[in-house]
Amino acid sequence: MPADPAPKPRLSLGRILQMNLGFLGLQFSFGLQQANMGPIYSFLGASEASMPLLWLAGPITGLLIQPIVGALSDRTVTRIGRRTPYFLTGAVLCSIALFAMPYSPALWVAASLLWLLDAANNITMEPYRAYVGDRLDVTQRPLGFLTQSAFTGLAQTLAYLVPSIFVWIGINPDAVDINGIPDTTRLAFAIGAVLSLSTILWSVWRVRELPLTAAQLAQMREHAVSIRTTWRDFTEAVRDMPQPMRRLALAMFCQWFGMFCYWQYAVLSLAHALHESISTAAVRDAALVNGRLGGFYNAIAFFAALALVPLIRRLGAGPVHAAAMIAAGGAMLVLPSIGSEAYCYLPMLGIGLGWASLMGTPYIMLADCIPPERTGIYMGIFNMFIVVPMLIESLTLPFFYTPVLGGDPRNVIMLGGVMLLLAAVATLRVGRAAAPQRLRAAI
Repeated sequence: MPADPAPKPRLSLGRILQMNLGFLGLQFSFGLQQANMGPIYSFLGASEASMPLLWLAGPITGLLIQPIVGALSDRTVTRIGRRTPYFLTGAVLCSIALFAMPYSPALWVAASLLWLLDAANNITMEPYRAYVGDRLDVTQRPLGFLTQSAFTGLAQTLAYLVPSIFVWIGINPDAVDINGIPDTTRLAFAIGAVLSLSTILWSVWRVRELPLTAAQLAQMREHAVSIRTTWRDFTEAVRDMPQPMRRLALAMFCQWFGMFCYWQYAVLSLAHALHESISTAAVRDAALVNGRLGGFYNAIAFFAALALVPLIRRLGAGPVHAAAMIAAGGAMLVLPSIGSEAYCYLPMLGIGLGWASLMGTPYIMLADCIPPERTGIYMGIFNMFIVVPMLIESLTLPFFYTPVLGGDPRNVIMLGGVMLLLAAVATLRVGRAAAPQRLRAAI
């Protein structure tokens, strides 16, 4: 494992929580997308089969933006740090897109705003991951990354539940605008816009980046930021990619293909399972049910992420992540056959465990095998392992949705379950990238 160039000061749990608070706003935004973009597209007239194509914004912007931003952030020198400018730019753009999204008058407007929203999130995401690698020493990184996973669970719990909370306090769920978008959705996106910017600002104010050493500054100034140096950094990083990272590629492909299947078709699957219909009323009710289920599995993810820290310390990251993928995959296989909301919460236990591990454990395996001076570019490349399967799923699923899956969204959820089980097998091939004994001081 590459050694850190200099010892880093250990941070208290409170400081680690504050440095990751920005993930609360970032993941609240993602949660709003997962819970609401399918229904918004449906209200604006999208067909079931075309749904994946309308989700292309995330994979494509991630594929184009994150490796570039990761490479640039490795070489950026400013008074406020090398990662912070990207946090702030992404947060401002994200807030603008979130405010505007639920007021979309047409399908093309909503799809365009999703491109802006995902571009903004991608500008922020991998520099934020790299920031954790920069700021924490090797013994504290598991806690740092799994704290991000815990905030992901908490944020998405809130994002999924907010519309239902509004209904519980008396807002009419059938109050909609001229395009059929509920008032509860507009309010939820407004809250997301505020959280996206305010939590990032708090994190960068309270836990600033470590100052660069004279040697680091000299190295960065020797090769200034340019298109040429960015491309060279990218190609050299791909060429020199550590073997554990290469082995992670297949596992990442399977798990993110499966999760994208779930997010795109969860609402439509629930409408079929609970109402045997995809009428506007059925989809609206299924969206609220999905919000409650999503809130529950993300709450599970919040607590599971904290529980995973000692497990990974004892057993290693690979076996723990494989077990979590098995739990999530099995849950997706049984969920489409359940016709009662009450029983749907049982498989959410498995999905919550899988989501907790998915958002933190692979990054522990990655951070321990990459050179610290290339953290940004490798985090960006690692994101390609996420967006490429999403892109492939979005481009191919419309072609076999009807002939292979029978035009039934419940079968898409089951396909997602199969992919997560395959991810578990692939993860076991990676090996114990993080030796348990090196993690004992993580908490």
